[in-house]
Amino acid sequence: MQNDAVYGQYPNFRPRRLRSTRALRALIVETELSARHLILPLFVRAGSKLREPVLSMPGVCQLSPDEVVREATLAYEAGVPGVILFGIPERKDAKASGAYARNGIVQRTVRLLKAELPELLVITDVCLCEYMSHGHCGVVEHGAASPRILNDPSLKILARVAVSHAEAGSDLVAPSDMMDGRVRAIRGALDGQGFEDVPIMSYAAKYASAFYGPFRDAAESVPKFGDRRSYQMDAGNTNEAMREVAQDIAEGADIIMVKPALAYLDIVRRVKDQFQYPTAAYAVSGEYSMIKAASERGWVDERAITIESHLAMRRAGADIILTYAARDLAAWLKG
Repeated sequence: MQNDAVYGQYPNFRPRRLRSTRALRALIVETELSARHLILPLFVRAGSKLREPVLSMPGVCQLSPDEVVREATLAYEAGVPGVILFGIPERKDAKASGAYARNGIVQRTVRLLKAELPELLVITDVCLCEYMSHGHCGVVEHGAASPRILNDPSLKILARVAVSHAEAGSDLVAPSDMMDGRVRAIRGALDGQGFEDVPIMSYAAKYASAFYGPFRDAAESVPKFGDRRSYQMDAGNTNEAMREVAQDIAEGADIIMVKPALAYLDIVRRVKDQFQYPTAAYAVSGEYSMIKAASERGWVDERAITIESHLAMRRAGADIILTYAARDLAAWLKG
């Protein structure tokens, strides 16, 4: 039925004519999704020829460095331009010493990747939760009352981690801890060590989310006590996200990120509209695993729903999408 309110001024226009053939639809599509928009997250741990399946994330494994190279090569050949690394150390402690060790698991893997795949964009996650014995993203003070996270002492460690990643050859560092002032601390440390050209992709609007559950299995980073709500954002807040993004840009972030992606598309859109800055969205583990679980039961078409959900992220304003489905998407989008 014709809507006179819409077509009254243009009585001869009919949208269905522009949707009549696939070739014509492709010419007028407003939002594009391609492999070049994707980044593949990878979990790396010590070993050789190691592929340890993450049970809550079908198709995702903890990988040894040689297997990371193999996985990254397949992704790159499929058109995915980069990966982001999450390290799982052999030992954890209260100082997160494995996070900044020169021969730490991420640092070793970065050097190997840059030697084998020099054109691959290698991003490194800068956080402490995987390396801390207590599983939190910052230094913990244990007192008579309940333990609390110490913001400022955590900044020094985070800056040291970022510098160690840059020294290993990381192309881009991505702080995900949500400590206040971390971008300024990291930018100052990188510049002070001669890494002025290493950009920062900040997890600027990172929400305390139930969608992270499978990731914590994969990264072995479940907190030993409490939760991360004291330093991650409340799901009901949008103005706070704008303040966090503005602060990170002012401190020197080159790319800003919203995490999670699919349940926070309104935040992605508002961030892009307000700041017009390079914007990333993280399609997190819970989003990935729910699609996998539903598709395994035959409830949804995995290919169709994965493409549609990631297209929604692009439509909301994401320039970059971090997604565990990157390799599958690259193959499907070529087909």
